[in-house]
Amino acid sequence: MTRRSFASVACLALTLTTACLTRLAPSTVAADQPATFPVSSLSFARPASWDWVPSQSPMRKAVLKVPNASGEAGEVIFFHFGPGNGGGTQANVERWFRQFREPKDQIKARTEEAKSGSAKVTYVLAEGTYLSGMPGGPQTPKPGFALLGAILEDPAGHIFIRFTGPKAVVDSGTADFRKMVESAKP
Repeated sequence: MTRRSFASVACLALTLTTACLTRLAPSTVAADQPATFPVSSLSFARPASWDWVPSQSPMRKAVLKVPNASGEAGEVIFFHFGPGNGGGTQANVERWFRQFREPKDQIKARTEEAKSGSAKVTYVLAEGTYLSGMPGGPQTPKPGFALLGAILEDPAGHIFIRFTGPKAVVDSGTADFRKMVESAKP
């Protein structure tokens, strides 16, 4: 084989490989972005515009990123600790409120009860300077942030869903968040 024909074959092989990878990329991305996902005994529908993020912690049962074209993205984290673990609804509501620098009366702290199938849901809302980080560890103040949470009371153990991010991102993602929570099916 001459150098010229070898170069032609190599070029053709590279072109075909690139074309094949380009065609495979969307299906690979789709496989990494599940439309539905399980948390405990329930399955949830992921909003199509939200990105699936592989969890780096066994405590986090699912993690989603809510894109923000103009800045920091929002984050949705699902927690499940099993029956009787993770604390009760009210204890977690208060813990989420304490994740803000300002006192409860200044963060527009509020809750709302609803149903998702047979599960009772407590929605939690607050806004202000969110203290990002593990409780008891170093925390990063995030002014202008909001928290929208949902606690599903399931016989297999409560499911805690926390959506945090810049207030505008949380506000624009509220309808998708509620639709996702209400999509829960056994």
